[in-house]
Amino acid sequence: MKKKKGITTNRNVRISNIALLVTLFLFLLLLYRAGVLSLSEKVDGINLSEFASQRTIKHETILAKRGTIYDVNGEALAQNVYSYTLIAYLDSSRGEGNYVSDKEKTAKALATVISMSEENILALLNKDVYQTEFGSAGKGLTELTKDKILALNLDGIDFTETQKRYYPKGDFLSYTLGYAKSNSDGKIIGEMGIEALFNDALTGTDGFKEYQKDLRGYKIANTKEKIQEAEDGNSIYLTIDSNVQFFVEQALEEATNQYDFDEINIVVAEAKTGKILGIGSTTSFDPNIKDIESYLDPNISVSFEPGSTMKIFSYMAVMEAGKYNGSETFQSGTYTTTDGTVIGDWDRKGWGEISYDKGFSLSSNVGIVNLIHNYIDRDILMDYYKKLGFGAKTGIELSKETAGKLSFKYETEVLNAGFGQGIMVTSIQNIKALTSIANDGILLQPYIVDKIVDSEGNIVEENTRTELGRVASKTTTDKIKDLMESVVLEGTGTNYNMPGYDLIAKTGTAQIASTNGTGYLTGEYDVIRGFAGMFPKEDPEIIIYANVKRPRQYANALAHVVKSVIENVSKYYNIYDESEQNTAQITYTLDTYMNKKVDSVKKELEENGILVETIGNGDTIINQYPQKGIVVTKGTKIFLTTNGSDITIPDFTGWSKKDVTTYLNQAGITYQTEGIGYLVSQNITNTLYQEGMILELKFEEKYLE
Repeated sequence: MKKKKGITTNRNVRISNIALLVTLFLFLLLLYRAGVLSLSEKVDGINLSEFASQRTIKHETILAKRGTIYDVNGEALAQNVYSYTLIAYLDSSRGEGNYVSDKEKTAKALATVISMSEENILALLNKDVYQTEFGSAGKGLTELTKDKILALNLDGIDFTETQKRYYPKGDFLSYTLGYAKSNSDGKIIGEMGIEALFNDALTGTDGFKEYQKDLRGYKIANTKEKIQEAEDGNSIYLTIDSNVQFFVEQALEEATNQYDFDEINIVVAEAKTGKILGIGSTTSFDPNIKDIESYLDPNISVSFEPGSTMKIFSYMAVMEAGKYNGSETFQSGTYTTTDGTVIGDWDRKGWGEISYDKGFSLSSNVGIVNLIHNYIDRDILMDYYKKLGFGAKTGIELSKETAGKLSFKYETEVLNAGFGQGIMVTSIQNIKALTSIANDGILLQPYIVDKIVDSEGNIVEENTRTELGRVASKTTTDKIKDLMESVVLEGTGTNYNMPGYDLIAKTGTAQIASTNGTGYLTGEYDVIRGFAGMFPKEDPEIIIYANVKRPRQYANALAHVVKSVIENVSKYYNIYDESEQNTAQITYTLDTYMNKKVDSVKKELEENGILVETIGNGDTIINQYPQKGIVVTKGTKIFLTTNGSDITIPDFTGWSKKDVTTYLNQAGITYQTEGIGYLVSQNITNTLYQEGMILELKFEEKYLE
């Protein structure tokens, strides 16, 4: 028994020794690990110092300011504006001066600035929280309101800043500008138009701010900050002249009010450079509220069959081939192709035997058919159209440009193409092609970006007149000018004749292709009427291309728009001696009314037939729309912003959407809209505007017979 007991004891000793050795090994391993942790900069690939630092440092992004989009004269068309949210720090651990210590005083002072009672503010300040906000009364504050609060010199009061994109003219140049909006990170991103195409240039480079934070993530008061300032985005100056654009928008609105049609589009260009001065459509939207029905710019992204305006370039093709004799005659009326297709003039009776010159003036389809059949072929016509830029994108600095379509092979297709049927073009392609006539045969590149300027004011990029090559002789362009003049004086364009204005032009009418690809629509109004012109004749300064879709009163709507723009643009640029101009329409040139008294300015304008809308209850004018130099017609509304802060929301019933949104944008009133046309209802009327109000507006289309 004793022997067995000794064996058991020795075994227990061995086990105890092993356990002691294991414990000692683990202790030594722990000491080694502790030494490594204390002496090494990195453990398992992790920088311990940086890891500890990151747990107490907060990194905030400083958003770069998005660049402004200006017109050619430096007037802002798209810009960043800032709104602020009011916050109050309530925790005394922030230290003296960095939290709200006198809550009664703070509540009483803030109640004089924001739309909240002293009692409700005090209730928020008495909460047992680190910081508090003030609901809707403390959000969306303007720079002016923020400055008023800062002037109160209250402890523990701070603001968070939010940027948004703002378009001060509302529904103005909308398809060109497009729009930009903030994403979930607060960064403003361009999604349409110039805003999208030049998003990278406008965006800039964000900066950052680093500071020490407490356990709740808030900044520890009186600690150092590391700041890397943001690099603001570039600004873009367009070739658009806001005055010319205003003439365009005004004419479109007048036409909408007086005529019945689906859509009018117009482009105005500087003939000697290719600059786009104004561009617009009755299909439009306000980029502040994004009431967008179509995302396609009608002048850039939509192609159509041009009709007889294409005869300008068909005649040029024959002339450049050396085959044109304007005195030679043909039998007008109808023409039968070899496959039996009958092509007729718009008046199928024709005008008997007439010259090709006369055929241009009267817009004879049969004249074009004979010229192509007798003197040129499909390849010559196709090559010349391509030489002028049809069938390809112009490359203008606007997004989603379409190339149109040039496709004709068989005899009937070729002949139809000669008078603008069966091919697809865009408004901007027509402007490009017309520059060749205005420049003695030299084709120019149209452009809409004048220059790009960085945040320091340095010009990064600048565009100028760009010649694309000679496409016609001066002999050809001189002859075409004569023919276009005859259209206005005695042909199909007499509706555009304006005494004192040597306008030259070509009109056109095209059927609208069926959407199912089975020919053309046959309704009474299923046409597109076009206008391609320029002035003065001998040395053109302005080129205009315009069209109207489904006009219900022949070409009156389009003629109204074109003639209104011509009259105002010619006066603005002083193209003609005023004594030679048509004075049938009463016009008035606006002065600058800044810092003048409201009553005297209003009296002067109303005596000249101008409708005046004042914004605010002040007695002195601090802003106006339109600006100085604009030529307006009798009955035009102008908006005068006063130095008074109290704005009573008027009854807008019957106002056009453009006039309503212009007023509200000038006044800084938040609004939402539904529909297009003229105002039929609003949720707030004859009420003093308070920050936080949202005006809801409903519009409906109407036409005046």
